[in-house]
Amino acid sequence: MPVTRKSLLSGGLAVALLATSGYLTVRLRDRDQPAATGSTAPLIAAAAVPGPAAPSVAVDRAAAGYRYERLAGPDRTVVRDARGGVLATLTDGARTAVLAGPSRTFAEPGTTTATLVNDSWVRLMPQPWRAGAENEAWFRGWFQQSLGSTADDVLAIALQYLAGAPAGQDAKGVRVRGDASFGPLNPNGAVGQDLRLEQTDFVDYLGTAYTFADKVTRQPDRTRYGAFDCSGFVRMVYGYRSGYPMLSRDVAGPGLPRTANGLARLAPGVPVLPLTTAPGSDTTLRPASIDPLQPGDLVFFEIDARTGTRLDHTGIYLGLDTDGHPRYISSREEADGPTFGDKGGTARLDDNGLYAKGLRSAKRL
Repeated sequence: MPVTRKSLLSGGLAVALLATSGYLTVRLRDRDQPAATGSTAPLIAAAAVPGPAAPSVAVDRAAAGYRYERLAGPDRTVVRDARGGVLATLTDGARTAVLAGPSRTFAEPGTTTATLVNDSWVRLMPQPWRAGAENEAWFRGWFQQSLGSTADDVLAIALQYLAGAPAGQDAKGVRVRGDASFGPLNPNGAVGQDLRLEQTDFVDYLGTAYTFADKVTRQPDRTRYGAFDCSGFVRMVYGYRSGYPMLSRDVAGPGLPRTANGLARLAPGVPVLPLTTAPGSDTTLRPASIDPLQPGDLVFFEIDARTGTRLDHTGIYLGLDTDGHPRYISSREEADGPTFGDKGGTARLDDNGLYAKGLRSAKRL
């Protein structure tokens, strides 16, 4: 029986995790609080910082001095305050908005020494952005409510499924957060060779039925409770928890398809790193530059030769770590669940590791 991440959380280490289980609650602090020595529990610490921090009431001040600047590559609107500080980035055709807020530190000491410190808060707008929407009532109301809010955003939600993350239930008693697995052990698998079964969606993690936007209702597989694969993780974070519509299978439509390949090729949104192929071939290529990425973007990979030209892995871009390296989070077989650490390959996108070399495209929902 291979030693898995779950078995490592037993004994004395489990005591340490219980002591640090509150770290996943996003809190305002006077300064960043480091993880306890020897702890593998994830950390999200937030600190109030000077600079272009958002006011608690945005609309009145917006009328007095906000500037809406248009930029290209991709086409987007940048919202600036009276001092020129960036308060929001809103991309044409995408619902994803990046807002400035209190600085946070993300750490996962069980899998990496890297930490991320940034003031980016990723939220979904009620509808896709378009130039001039700053003058529309729907945006003004959403902006007033969202700018400066410290309620869980996409990034905070994503980290609520790391190893050691405490469980949490909704009002109906359904567990909607907490340490997630990738899937059950594969009876015919081995370490490095399909150790765990794939095709585990967020419905299986929840353990309750779900009706999708295409009117299909799916029942959970009870043997996969508390687990999801890479695309199931994305659908949990952006779909079930953040409110983006979802589809039951890989089809084009107003929602998130089921697989990594479907999300990359069929989902709504803006291709910030377009999928390209070699001339005269269907071989997909690594992007020449990843500069257009911003936190919250979906990233897509081709890392399994058995899948041909299908994109077979996906995750969520987090931003630059404190060493200046772009890092992403995904649910992985090797880590038995979500991680932005370096189990099964570095989670950096700028080296020559498995995932960086396998990166093929990115999309902003």
